[in-house]
Amino acid sequence: MTGVDRTPPPRAEKTFFGQPRMLANLFGVELWERFSFYGMQGILLIYLYYTSAEGGLGINRDTATSIVGAYGGLVYLSTVLGAWLADRLFGAERVLFYSAILVMLGHLSLAVLPGLIGVGVGLIQIALGSGGVKATATSLVGSLYAEDDHRRDAGFSLFYLGINLGALAGPLATGLLQKSVGFHYGFGLAAVGMVAGLTQYALGRGRLTGAAREVPNPLPAARRPLVAVGAAMALGLVAVLVVAGMLPARRLSAIVVVLSALAAVAYFVVILTSRAITGTERRRVFAFIPMFVASTAFWSLYQQQFTVVTIYSDTRLDRHILGWQMPVSWVQSINPVFIILLAGLFTALWTRLGPRQPSAPVKFAAGTILMGLAFLLFLPLAGGGPNSAPLLALVGILFGFTVAELLLSPVGLSLSTKLAPRAFHTQMVALFFLSVALGTALSGTLAGYYDESHETAYFGVLGGVAIALGIVLAMLSPLLRRLMGGVR
Repeated sequence: MTGVDRTPPPRAEKTFFGQPRMLANLFGVELWERFSFYGMQGILLIYLYYTSAEGGLGINRDTATSIVGAYGGLVYLSTVLGAWLADRLFGAERVLFYSAILVMLGHLSLAVLPGLIGVGVGLIQIALGSGGVKATATSLVGSLYAEDDHRRDAGFSLFYLGINLGALAGPLATGLLQKSVGFHYGFGLAAVGMVAGLTQYALGRGRLTGAAREVPNPLPAARRPLVAVGAAMALGLVAVLVVAGMLPARRLSAIVVVLSALAAVAYFVVILTSRAITGTERRRVFAFIPMFVASTAFWSLYQQQFTVVTIYSDTRLDRHILGWQMPVSWVQSINPVFIILLAGLFTALWTRLGPRQPSAPVKFAAGTILMGLAFLLFLPLAGGGPNSAPLLALVGILFGFTVAELLLSPVGLSLSTKLAPRAFHTQMVALFFLSVALGTALSGTLAGYYDESHETAYFGVLGGVAIALGIVLAMLSPLLRRLMGGVR
């Protein structure tokens, strides 16, 4: 009698919407981190320049936009530090966990500490912590896929959906609290959101093993004391400059612009001259330089949602709906709504096209051009008075922002992991975020030139420059594809 094979059939691999299961854990922590981040940022600028009678600090508006731009730039500049700690000392998973704790403490500081003390302490903690979260979370998502896995861009788009679910809910919730009971309650809710995200991640972090906990390029033990001394000296120098008044608030965004540019140049030099990378890896890094420039231009316009668009919404936009005036911060939730609606379509599109989809340089070029066109859409509305700009018009403009973002941002995250040399895996992601840092800080500097009486020149010039850069990048795309050595 023939024996019966009783071996159970292999269990189907559990997935998260067709993606690796671990994406769900990273999706969750980034959702809650973005809830707190955007919830706080949605009310930050008006908190700085609203009068004390309105619950704010009464800071000059140009100074307030400089602070917001500098803070936003510092968030992304901090990805360099987070990536270095992950690649050289602790591994990506540990840096992600402890960075999330620092973010939580920052939101608590904003909620409970009064005035400028709370702003200074809280924003520094959030900026440093968010930088660590962003660099490592993105790198960990990239590590879930093989280099030739066509699910990669779709997975990053799904990850981006989690980001925008948090970005949608955060400003709605904090804006309502700010309007009804005060700014500090809004900041407190952002802290609660981060506690939820940290708890969710802590319960599942044990499943992230292997490469997630490895240190890919360990710092030699003999060099660690030197690094510690250098870090202490840098902190001491910053403290001295602050006490001496050499870091004025009105110049903070310009200072972060300079620091971000210097850090980017230094990083490109370090990677390109390293003996730890191959010739193919070096050519891929060279190919990334024009896209770094285009990304910087894109973010310098896009991040004006938190500077110029916030001012525009406060002073020019008709926010009345059936006799009720919606909070200023709610405008920040328009873009995430479109992201949520469109991210699935882009995910399906890239998945369906597979290897036939447009190359990354073409996507970057299209996103930069569309961002410039979206800025030009402000021109028909220029020159009006208070409450003269229809809400639907701004909704349409932000729709253009969204499509441009989906063409560039998740693709940039994915591309940075595909072009990364093995020895600089997380740090290559940080290099992409440096373009965001530079652009975000520029958004604060550029906002200083915005004036309601010169809107035509402001929106026209910036939109035209972005379109021109996008066209140049499109012309360079065949050369860049050759340098990328098979990476699309």
